[in-house]
Amino acid sequence: MLNANFIIFVYLHQVSSVVVKITAICPISLLERVSDLLRWQQRYPSFNLPWKQNSFPLFSDSSPLYHTLKKPEPLTLQEEHDLQLGQERLWKLCEKSVQANIPLTVDAEKTAIQPAIDYLTYSAAIKYNKDDNPIVYGTIQAYLKDAKERLLLATKAADKMRVPMGFKVVRGAYMSSESKLASALGYDSPIHNSIQETHACYNDCASFMLEKIANSSDAVILATHNVESGRLAATKALDLGIRKGNPKLEFAQLYGMSDALSFGLSNAGFLVSKYMPYGPVEKVIPYLLRRAEENRGLLSTSSIDKELMRKELKRRLKAAIF
Repeated sequence: MLNANFIIFVYLHQVSSVVVKITAICPISLLERVSDLLRWQQRYPSFNLPWKQNSFPLFSDSSPLYHTLKKPEPLTLQEEHDLQLGQERLWKLCEKSVQANIPLTVDAEKTAIQPAIDYLTYSAAIKYNKDDNPIVYGTIQAYLKDAKERLLLATKAADKMRVPMGFKVVRGAYMSSESKLASALGYDSPIHNSIQETHACYNDCASFMLEKIANSSDAVILATHNVESGRLAATKALDLGIRKGNPKLEFAQLYGMSDALSFGLSNAGFLVSKYMPYGPVEKVIPYLLRRAEENRGLLSTSSIDKELMRKELKRRLKAAIF
């Protein structure tokens, strides 16, 4: 579990944001149970969930519900207690983030548990995102067909409640497992049919959030290794009059990946973060492998990085010799 004092540590070391995975603070089996109940309520709105707190919409009309094919049993008293403990752990992280004034981004995970993750994220955002300062950020996975719709619904609800909201926009990292599960159950994949559709959805979500920044107190972290997406977003931000260095707009890449994109955006005056996973090796390596799958097109980008590094080394050698 992410130690809450770690947030104060990163504040003292000028880190721009921290990321938490809900599966690190709440059992996966419980998140599956909560997600089943939330999906059932989406199908049958009169279905009562006595433990449910105020939140934003978790589903769109096109969101996949095939994970839950029969009515789930209510949470036991022990499960309700464990859910409360998980929520309190998240709240503790939120409180430390508020003290340090550092955004806390909640990572997205598999669709089987994403409803519970979004529920915990949005209820925390309602509690802690105050005074035009979004502290709690959700994550939108643009490779999902319902991504743009859910983003629109969540931001619309947040606007109505006057809650400033932050989102991290990513492409997604569970493509194979999501498609296999849907196929095994006899349903269409929740993933876009082509990488071009995913790119288009990502760019649409990024453009939408940039417009929100220009006209409200919302915020966005554009996590991408795609050079074209970075270029489009930077151009859009300038067209909208979003000043360079605006803390509500941040680009992000994994540490050691797409450095040419990172340096290019940074040199242009935008805020850029390099995301460094922290944890036991046996947990971090699978995470990085998923990132590699998510960015299969990264090989072409990496070749750009290699070429730029080759040119820089050549320049330095010439300078040393002559």
